Amino acid sequence: MLDKEAGKAAGAAQPAGQKRALRQPSIKDIARLARVSHPTVSRALQNSPLVNAQTAAKIRKIADEAGYRASAVARGLVTRRTRTIGLVVTTVADPFASEVVCGVEETANDHGYSVFLADSNADPVREKKVVQAFAERRVDGIIVTSSRVGALYLPLLAEMMVPIMLVNDQYPGAFVHSVMISNFEGMRAASEHLVGLGHRRIAYLGDKFGYASDTERVAGYRAALDAAGIPAMPELIVHGDGKPEAAMTAIEKLLTLADPPTAVCCYNDMSALGAMRQIRARGLRVPEDISVAGFDDLFFASYTQPPLTTVRQPMRRMGQLAMENLIKLMSGEESVEQIKVDAELIVRESTTMRS
Repeated sequence: MLDKEAGKAAGAAQPAGQKRALRQPSIKDIARLARVSHPTVSRALQNSPLVNAQTAAKIRKIADEAGYRASAVARGLVTRRTRTIGLVVTTVADPFASEVVCGVEETANDHGYSVFLADSNADPVREKKVVQAFAERRVDGIIVTSSRVGALYLPLLAEMMVPIMLVNDQYPGAFVHSVMISNFEGMRAASEHLVGLGHRRIAYLGDKFGYASDTERVAGYRAALDAAGIPAMPELIVHGDGKPEAAMTAIEKLLTLADPPTAVCCYNDMSALGAMRQIRARGLRVPEDISVAGFDDLFFASYTQPPLTTVRQPMRRMGQLAMENLIKLMSGEESVEQIKVDAELIVRESTTMRS
């Protein structure tokens, strides 16, 4: 039975169903009830071998009856670790980001970490502010997807002293620790697929912002054409912004050419979605009139009409790899600096032989 004073502080141990304490009992309350020192209570609750087993059992029983819950903040002050990581995405509505988030959270939870999520809105200034805010809140590490800041983090690392991992860094430069898809190889495979189907007028619908991923993907497209002896015609390279609406405008430019393409490689699946819609709006058919290939293999790719041929990014696995390597960084272990993940061409019904 709890004494009167402790009962006021901790809400005396009561039968099930009765009202709990008005406030959370502290280690001081538990120490008073168990008639031991504060450090002894702390050690017992952390299963330290320095505390006698019988005493530790008594302390844990009292703590449980009083409704004591360990404070993560208090533990962090002692260990200098908060068991939290910050995760920055371009937008929570992005299907790519949502899959990466799932992979990060799975691995984080398996290792006892909590994840704080923030949205940068694809704004480099906002992204930098969010990362700095996470550092100020003493997260143990930070993961940034599709970073618009990238290598600019390098001078900040010493100042913030927080490990950072990037997933598909969009900045045209190398960052120390990152997980990247094989952009060049993936788009080359998609372009070679179309060449193999007999297409010679193959367009590329890219991203106008000049991110590293677009630079690498258009290089893969050019390499495939060059290997087949097909010139990369400037009028067949157009740009959107990675979203369906801009892709519709970009594809319209290709459709109005005197000699329009018979196939198009799109920067991502969202662009391919817009391209397919505009092609149909012009009374043309996919793939009979124009074959379309995407990049990402987002959840809807197999449900479009026709199902979309695309390059698969193992998004969830990339999130897992980022978290696994961040854990190594946070622990001071040696980790792989730049991880490149293989892309896989997924052939569906949006591409066919040139008629």
